[in-house]
Amino acid sequence: MARPKSSQHELKRDEILDVAAQCFADRSYPAASMNDIAAACGASKARLYHYYESKEAILFDLLDRYTQRLLAVIGQAEATAQRGNLDDRAALHELVRAFLEEYENSATRHVALLHDTKFLGEAQRDLIVDRQRDVVSAMTRFLRRAYPQRVTPANQTPVTMMLFGMINWTFTWLRPGGAMSYSAFAEEVVAMLENGLAK
Repeated sequence: MARPKSSQHELKRDEILDVAAQCFADRSYPAASMNDIAAACGASKARLYHYYESKEAILFDLLDRYTQRLLAVIGQAEATAQRGNLDDRAALHELVRAFLEEYENSATRHVALLHDTKFLGEAQRDLIVDRQRDVVSAMTRFLRRAYPQRVTPANQTPVTMMLFGMINWTFTWLRPGGAMSYSAFAEEVVAMLENGLAK
């Protein structure tokens, strides 16, 4: 009978994923090696292989957990809106704030999602892409409810992608501790939505 994995095992996996995400962001996924990740972890390559059989396995676990987290953020925003009896517009604004808070804390994971999904095997890639589509569909749903007069079946895809365009690439320019915080930027996005879609 196999021994159950300890909580320390999972904790170590989380640490490896943090380090690997930084390596992929700094060097690119193709350029980063298992040796690089092991060295950055302060561990031997053999020790790293104890947790992951390959670099692709690390990438998949990283993206699997992160896309599940994004879906959880949507669920939490919906629950917050329901508990607070928020109207549809306020619920969308809550979701935008929640996404940007997550992006601030997961910048390197987000880089991997945007750039490295293509390096997964077909079945794993399809799973991650399907989750990305679920995230986009949820944002579209929030937008249509919030601005039913402006967001229609004819324009919902461009409007949704415009919103993601505003928030998805913050890691390229919005730095923690910089002139604008993520929370302040979230309020700017909310204001742009109101100015552009509420009329």
